[in-house]
Amino acid sequence: MDDVLRISATEFKARCLAIFKDLEARRIARVLVTRRGRPVAELTPPRTMLPTLWGAHRGSVEVMPGADLTEPVVDEALDAAEGVLHR
Repeated sequence: MDDVLRISATEFKARCLAIFKDLEARRIARVLVTRRGRPVAELTPPRTMLPTLWGAHRGSVEVMPGADLTEPVVDEALDAAEGVLHR
């Protein structure tokens, strides 16, 4: 990412769509729009959003045919079933 693009409001108006593309592509880090040499606005690209965890592992697990996912997986009684909280 390059440094700050300092641009007049008039020039920004003429080039705004190209500037938005540069921000989106992260070719510029920040745009400082000026009027009569004084800053009036600052534009930055949006922070990158983390993808949601819901569905992130879709397709990564295969359930074998005939498997019963509701069937217990251990043969012995669990401590909680016998009222034991800590061991």
